Amino acid sequence: MESIVYNQEGKEAGEIALPESVFGAPFNADLVHQVAGSLASSARANTAHTKNRGEVSGGGKKPWRQKGTGRARHGSIRSPIWVGGGVAHGPRVEKNYARKVSKGIKQKALFSVLSAKMRDGEVVFISALAIPEIKTKEARGVLSKLSRIKGLEKLEGKKQNAALILLPRKETVVEKSFRNIGSVKVGEARNLNVLDALQYKYIVIVDPAESIKAVAKE
Repeated sequence: MESIVYNQEGKEAGEIALPESVFGAPFNADLVHQVAGSLASSARANTAHTKNRGEVSGGGKKPWRQKGTGRARHGSIRSPIWVGGGVAHGPRVEKNYARKVSKGIKQKALFSVLSAKMRDGEVVFISALAIPEIKTKEARGVLSKLSRIKGLEKLEGKKQNAALILLPRKETVVEKSFRNIGSVKVGEARNLNVLDALQYKYIVIVDPAESIKAVAKE
């Protein structure tokens, strides 16, 4: 399969042959759900923590004698049924939310998402992306020109999760120029994962020959 390659002015600059395994795979919803869930769970910040009855203060003695008061028997005010007592089965920082998935399954899920986006016209290939100096104005100009490409008309005006720009290698000037544009994320192609691919509507792949090799881990 082939696709058009554009320059950063939004004009056609050639064509590229795309690997069927990466951009022509069938969509596997179950596989994508499994991998996306594992990545989200692994990224979870485990900060919620409650104290159990052995950690709350007080309750060193029996609140009242066992019999003869007419009240229910209690042994400690640290019991979970007391206000201010310990919490039963609450969240703990010791819990490990990491979920492991094999590299092969992650890759298949990613290819499934990329293929679906390719079919929907949400993947665009740019021959190169050069910004002379770190300026948000320059980055906005690039987005404006790319919005002229058929299918990407909403790229510039979309307020959230508009585009994920994938670079073949780290380019500090490009990354910092787009940093103040909240709807766009810039990253290296080798770090692409299913969550990022699902989160952003458009995927802009710069220097596709090199970037696709990095995505496919060739």
